[in-house]
Amino acid sequence: MDKRFPVYISTMKLTMPRLEVYYPVVSGLDNINVQKKINSNILNLVYQMIKDQGYYENPQTTITGYYEIKTNERGILSIALTNYAFSGGAHGLTIMKSLTFDVETGKLYSLKDLFKDGSNYVDVLSAIIEEQIGERDIPLITKFDKIRPDQDFYIADKALVIYFQLYDLEPYAYGFPQFPISVYEIQDIIKEDGPLGQMLY
Repeated sequence: MDKRFPVYISTMKLTMPRLEVYYPVVSGLDNINVQKKINSNILNLVYQMIKDQGYYENPQTTITGYYEIKTNERGILSIALTNYAFSGGAHGLTIMKSLTFDVETGKLYSLKDLFKDGSNYVDVLSAIIEEQIGERDIPLITKFDKIRPDQDFYIADKALVIYFQLYDLEPYAYGFPQFPISVYEIQDIIKEDGPLGQMLY
């Protein structure tokens, strides 16, 4: 597989009563086991999000979902899945989750996998986010201290985007708090052979 080119993505639709969720499927990879591994991880997350939003527990819950490809180049695939669930009331609740893969090995990355061992990435990223909160004058509903070691993220262009769920930091109306961080700003702590390292060159 030539890492310069994106992998082929097709769209599938999961349809059940009160539910319509679109999700991506990877095809055309040289290694069929890697392809199955990636697609299995995606589908597992799709079902986990549906479960977390109470679809099976509450017969009033309706869910719609879609996805976005954030990165599909240099052997890295980063996708974001977004589901909107409505069970009555003033408004529903939207959740976003993301997955970042090495399409050659099928490896699914967590945030810590992006950084050198002992790099103290939590403090470094938290300081950058705190600075952005001040610069962007973001209205917080709770004091920001630090990100979680397994904080939600995706990779887009040459940036690591750290994000929070609704109500984690800001009022509902502001949507998902998202903090893009240039790979060049953190290049001294990222793993050169990891997904962020691929975006440096």
